[in-house]
Amino acid sequence: MKKLFTLVAAAAFAASVSAQTVTESKSTDNWYVGVNGGVASAMKGHALLKDLTPNAGIRVGRYFTPVFGLAVESNAYFKNTNGYTNGTVVNAINTSLLGTVNLSNWFGGYKGEPRAFEVSAVAGMGWGHIFGTPSDVTKDDHLTSKAGLDFAFNLGKDKAWQIYIEPAVIWGLGGGELSAANNFKYNANFSNLQLNAGVVYKFGNSNGTHNFTIAQVRDQAEIDGLNARINDLRSDLNGKDAQLAAKDRQIADLQKALDDCNKKPKYEKPATATNLQPTVLFRQGKSVVDAAQYAPIELIAQYMKNHPDATVEIKGYASPEGSKAFNQKLSEKRADAVKSILVKKYKIAADRLTTKGCGETDKLFEQVEFNRVATFNDSTK
Repeated sequence: MKKLFTLVAAAAFAASVSAQTVTESKSTDNWYVGVNGGVASAMKGHALLKDLTPNAGIRVGRYFTPVFGLAVESNAYFKNTNGYTNGTVVNAINTSLLGTVNLSNWFGGYKGEPRAFEVSAVAGMGWGHIFGTPSDVTKDDHLTSKAGLDFAFNLGKDKAWQIYIEPAVIWGLGGGELSAANNFKYNANFSNLQLNAGVVYKFGNSNGTHNFTIAQVRDQAEIDGLNARINDLRSDLNGKDAQLAAKDRQIADLQKALDDCNKKPKYEKPATATNLQPTVLFRQGKSVVDAAQYAPIELIAQYMKNHPDATVEIKGYASPEGSKAFNQKLSEKRADAVKSILVKKYKIAADRLTTKGCGETDKLFEQVEFNRVATFNDSTK
């Protein structure tokens, strides 16, 4: 069992290193309570499907990360189906402290909300007690150990409810023969195979959901993109004295944008103002969204996921070069391109997005090139 706990701890550590960053939670967050019940049968001595012992129990726990958690579980065991009983309503109880590892989130990563179906491992130590008249060959109080798998289905709009099926093995450590030679061993002769089903309710958190949420962090790709543009502009200055002043102004504007980006806190909540701040930049005469511009689009997608009733209007603009007819068409294409990414990549419903081509302008930003953009407005009524 020591080796099993070492593997669980290693798994939790690896998952905490590789998992996506989630918003900080309070000590009152990510708690849950559940009930379960099923049957157990001795692993040795008779057929597994005979002499079944029914049980019912309760589980209370907390998730510390989307992968790792702890739970306390207690189950009561009743009269055997062959009629055997200790002479009490409850023949035995078992209470365990269990470590839980969400294998689906460990190997597949956490996507911001639980999957519809997940698999978790549970393992831990406990205490067992047998009621009634103690046997002359068994102890009525003894250590126990449990290991199992939870096959869980997350239900409801907020994924607050979970039902699971759990096959598990429970060993009696020191609960078999009183001989010291048989104490504290994982012996199949003193173990039960248990199959339970359970229902869990996850309490609401301070983040407004019943689960972990992904933190909005500054995007290194956005920072790298700004640095790359600054370096390109600095290279163009060689041998172009006539353009030096204009390029210096561009560098200053971009440097300020980079400084503002670096000053962002580690976690940022989605914007709630009517005029949403993220802006998507385009190259001259183009309506294709560069990879470096996906960061502001992702911020809008997260905002709409956190505000399921919100609708957003996307406005496209063009700088004054070229004819008005061309710039009007170009601004429409830019708005449509951003909408297509939100729908196809980030799975935002198309009927929550409207687009508008605003044609050419030099009023949004003093620097002409910065007017080749798409902006966002919360149009919720």
